[in-house]
Amino acid sequence: MASDSKKNELRSVPATNSVLPPELYEQIASVLETARGKAYRAVNSAMVQAYWEIGRRIVEEQGGEERAEYGKALVKELSKRLTADFGKGFTESNLWYMRQFYLAFPILHALRGELTWTHYRALVRVKDERARTWYMNEAADQGWSSRTLDRNISSQYYYRLLQSQADKKPAVQAEMERITAPFQRDKLEFIKNPVVAEFLGLEPNSDFQESDLESAIITNLQKFLLEMGKGYAFVARQQHIRTELNDFYIDLVFYNYLLKCFVLVDLKTSQLTHQDIGQMDMYVRMYDELKRGEGDGPTLGIVLCTETDKDVAHYSVLNGSEQLFAAKYVTYLPTQEQLRQEIERQKAFYAGQLEGDC
Repeated sequence: MASDSKKNELRSVPATNSVLPPELYEQIASVLETARGKAYRAVNSAMVQAYWEIGRRIVEEQGGEERAEYGKALVKELSKRLTADFGKGFTESNLWYMRQFYLAFPILHALRGELTWTHYRALVRVKDERARTWYMNEAADQGWSSRTLDRNISSQYYYRLLQSQADKKPAVQAEMERITAPFQRDKLEFIKNPVVAEFLGLEPNSDFQESDLESAIITNLQKFLLEMGKGYAFVARQQHIRTELNDFYIDLVFYNYLLKCFVLVDLKTSQLTHQDIGQMDMYVRMYDELKRGEGDGPTLGIVLCTETDKDVAHYSVLNGSEQLFAAKYVTYLPTQEQLRQEIERQKAFYAGQLEGDC
């Protein structure tokens, strides 16, 4: 199944008997791509300026270090009010990013308009002002995507170039371009950007985050768990969680009123890896810190997959307390075998639909 980025590289294939001249379609497609690009740049420019201004006002209100406790309380209250009035995108961590953004770039007109807020979030991590300015200008001049910029910062590209002899610099640059080429191909990356969606008050489109197969299975697993699992209340699907470097999406989130805790579900249609378990452990820890209320039990995480050594669902729970989780699980959740059968049933059903469409 082709990835989203691959789909974006290709035009739809015209029928062999089409009366549509190829050059006409290309011209119109170019007009639309140009218009989309202009629309995105307008939204992005407004967003970057707004976040810079928010950062400036927070810095000025917080004052010096002696007001640090007041500053923390201010950001917490501001986050709560902005989220209530303007929706997602104004978490405490994001507001601190806006504060860092202003401190790193105190002169608004020095910003490069070609770059997105996601670019600037990566740039504020660079403490060296000279390196930060170089990365900003290079990203704008060379048209780096935010993923390319992030990768180059993480790999110390600026310093490696400085330390390379003049005749070796082209090789370093060529290697960088080869490694980051996949990050540069998606012309419609901005449409998938959850930051822009949040700024506009829209929900990120989950279709861009999961394959069609995973989406079909998740839809039915949601219904299945509500029907089979005791005490479930649905909370969210494809819930967005942002770390300092990345964006993550939890497939399904429930609250179990018998266990009195949140239950996170992540689906893997490929073989389970230790990275999958580590990722779920991170989700659980973040959820406990950000969402868990007074009286709630520890958040539980479930990683579902069929391709393990024993071909059963595999579970991960906060602090690795699998024995305690297993005891609770038997009482209130569908069994491992029921979950495994449900995933297999949905995979077979989806495969049958594809064959019928051919």
